[in-house]
Amino acid sequence: MAATPRAANRYYSGQPSDHFDGTLFFNPDGRLPGRFADLLKWQLSGGRSKWPAAFPSPYRQAKPDERIEGLALRLTMVGHASLLIQTAGFNILTDPVWSERASPFGFAGPKRVNAPGIAFADLPPIDLVLVSHNHYDHLDLVTLKQLKQSHDPLVVTPLGNDAIIGAAVPGMRLSARDWGDRIEFGNSAVIHVEPAHHWSARGARDRRMALWAGFVVETAGGKVYFAGDTGFHGGVNYRLIAEKHAASGSPSCRSAPTNRAGSWRRSTRTRRKPCKA
Repeated sequence: MAATPRAANRYYSGQPSDHFDGTLFFNPDGRLPGRFADLLKWQLSGGRSKWPAAFPSPYRQAKPDERIEGLALRLTMVGHASLLIQTAGFNILTDPVWSERASPFGFAGPKRVNAPGIAFADLPPIDLVLVSHNHYDHLDLVTLKQLKQSHDPLVVTPLGNDAIIGAAVPGMRLSARDWGDRIEFGNSAVIHVEPAHHWSARGARDRRMALWAGFVVETAGGKVYFAGDTGFHGGVNYRLIAEKHAASGSPSCRSAPTNRAGSWRRSTRTRRKPCKA
């Protein structure tokens, strides 16, 4: 019996590599994402916690400074994987989500149970947005449309996600990159696109058609590693590593690496410090 032909990749076409087979992206030496049947089994077996109607934050919404200059570094938690990074005069957002639901629908799907750590209207001028992958709780097109209208930032994202964003947000400045790419930003920042273990999908028929990645951002204020829901090649799952401690005051997570983030094939250990008000 002949094999069922694959659907063409609707987001990206390119040469095969160690993480792209010509049609789909994959994790080298990693596992494929689970099946829909696995999700149902997990839900029906009681593995899913009940989503709360509300979960108020103990912190007040922050109103950030317009810029943090020099060597200072401030990280402000917005919610989930959305963070505002301020250092060396740059304002950077990661996986920005200000919508009420992480879903393709405005009436269904996981609903926000507390307010964003920063009101959208209180955002400082946003220069750069990092989008790690295309799951709805990380790539929120409604928020990206608002950012385009209000701030017009550059969006750096792994291969294929630019097709999704560009179709929904005409004119958005996009830079789609592969693992190992290096992007100079402004006069003093460098963004490294790092390999990560995860997967991508916006629906049932586009699994692994767009790439996922982590980012190392080098600035005068230090290096920051961000990877939403993803981990290094070895499978370690980090949310955020900052070489310098974040400024105190607003709810922000602090951590310091024990060795320099470098090649994605090199293991990295970290000491994590808890979030602190």
